[in-house]
Amino acid sequence: MIKKILVSQPKPSSEKSPYFEIAERLGVEFVFRPFIKVEGVSAREFRAQKISLSEHTAVVFTSRHAIDHFFQLAKELRFNVPEDMKYFCITEQVALYIQKYVQYRKRKVFFGSTGKFADLLPTMIKHKNERYFVPQSDAHNDEIRLLLEAKKLHHTEGVMYRTVPNDFKGDEPFDYDMLVFFSPSGVQSLLKNFPKFEQGKLAIASFGPTTAKAVIDAGLRLDLQAPTPQYPSITAALSAFIEEQNKKK
Repeated sequence: MIKKILVSQPKPSSEKSPYFEIAERLGVEFVFRPFIKVEGVSAREFRAQKISLSEHTAVVFTSRHAIDHFFQLAKELRFNVPEDMKYFCITEQVALYIQKYVQYRKRKVFFGSTGKFADLLPTMIKHKNERYFVPQSDAHNDEIRLLLEAKKLHHTEGVMYRTVPNDFKGDEPFDYDMLVFFSPSGVQSLLKNFPKFEQGKLAIASFGPTTAKAVIDAGLRLDLQAPTPQYPSITAALSAFIEEQNKKK
């Protein structure tokens, strides 16, 4: 019987989230608690990468985390971001988030339409004389570097933030019937917090192929995987799975 589900993401801000509809319809409880958190590297760690922000005329943002930690580090490094700095963002949502730190001007903020970095490249190529800086996580791959090198764009990548486990407190209850993971880091965090973790009857769901692989590689049983052609979203998959499981009881 599945009654209490831990979702390893922040609580949805909208009351119209499918999670709340499922909870009411199926009589289950969703607890939203990220297994991981993002923290910035220190100014000292960044300096060790021997990167000079002042040498760059444009910044490439792939997430809101990248924006937060770029401006935070710039402040710590006493780097005054020039008024004419240009920003190239993976999506319009990320681009609009820049307003938290600088005045939004269309002539210096550009964004892609699909969320794929390759689709941002044509815009960057139109500004081929810019010197691009790309803030990244410590867990980045080489995709962006290789794409920029292939187009011969002047660029530098620098680690500005990292993903770390969001530790559980000693008195925090862990009485769930199901866990839902969205990244390999979340699976790693579970094993770090509970080195002697035994799955037993606890159901585990994952979203995305890399997360599914991480669950299996950790020696855990994967009970539900999304997306699938039938269930393109994790909430649709969860709804069908919970309903089916609770019918058996």
